[in-house]
Amino acid sequence: MNPTSLTGGTTATPRAPERALRALHIWQWTRERLFQSPAGILGTLLCLWLLLMTVPPLVDWLLVKATFSSPTAQGCRNAPGGACWAFIAEKHRLILFGTYPYDEQWRPLLATLALIGTLVYSAARRAWDLKLTMLWTGVLALVAVLMWGGLFGLSYVENVRWGGLPLTLILSTFGIAFAFPLGVVLALGRRSKMPAIKALCVGYIELIRGVPLISILFMSSVMLPLFLPEGMSIDKLLRAQLAIVLFAAAYIAEVVRGGLQSIPKGQYEGAESIGLSYAQQMRRVVLPQALKVVIPPLVSTFIALFKDTSLVVIIGIFDLTQAAKAALADPAWGGFGVEAYLFIGAIYFVFCFSLSKYSRSLERSLATGHTSDNAGK
Repeated sequence: MNPTSLTGGTTATPRAPERALRALHIWQWTRERLFQSPAGILGTLLCLWLLLMTVPPLVDWLLVKATFSSPTAQGCRNAPGGACWAFIAEKHRLILFGTYPYDEQWRPLLATLALIGTLVYSAARRAWDLKLTMLWTGVLALVAVLMWGGLFGLSYVENVRWGGLPLTLILSTFGIAFAFPLGVVLALGRRSKMPAIKALCVGYIELIRGVPLISILFMSSVMLPLFLPEGMSIDKLLRAQLAIVLFAAAYIAEVVRGGLQSIPKGQYEGAESIGLSYAQQMRRVVLPQALKVVIPPLVSTFIALFKDTSLVVIIGIFDLTQAAKAALADPAWGGFGVEAYLFIGAIYFVFCFSLSKYSRSLERSLATGHTSDNAGK
């Protein structure tokens, strides 16, 4: 069949002028972005040199000479020069689920999938309604039942046996869920006209922001039990969760306060002039605008919180980092720390990069006007 008959008398391939224009556009883009000035040319050549020096050896170590399957570590040691991904194949369940009972690891796997699926569904703006709150309530109840057990014929598992990716997701999800509203309240309190409330919020924010998270985790783990009534105790995991929430709330408060300060005074006066109460002004007029403005720093805070959950290892909680250390402690598979930390680093990167991409798409959909001209290119 003649190809012209399928396209109404025109060929499906681009005409010569179109190809020439496309090549010209590519050349112009390359010249403007990479070779615009002597400094740009030098920077481009330096980057190309660095890529040539680093990418081929990395590909060679990661893929070409790597050992992907071996029943023992000796198979990797007999083939030096490449990564031992057989170690990850052997120890991936320990890294992902920690010391959770081996035969019951389908439960943390299902809990992880439920959390990730709900997070993905929550990213859609059409899902932002009351039903989403009900969904999260049900999912969190499901996660609790799966992780703890003791119901529906599931064996009980103490949270000291939890670890790996499910624990990291639980700490970060609950941390963001509770730190965000607390941070908004603190930001509003810092701008309050009542001196006592303002002083209390300022003192809390500056105190928490003035110390590292490690100090707060130590305080929650070691000092907090000393102030509790005799016979009363708080679980170590709950103490770590409270420390993360209180720490993140202070940083979120400062981000939200910046957004509130960016709203023109006329917005406050306009909302007040139509008879809205203070709560209605904040909920319907001011806060929606302020939060749209601070989407990038808010997401940066969430990403930092997700990564900071790895610090709970210092108080003996079995997160991803501690699980990787436990896998490396096996004498039969020792010496593959690079592969282990690359594996957990890839897990952190996937979640953080996905959150960053979602932030940029949310900015565009809300038309905040704060996305750079080059965003998304």
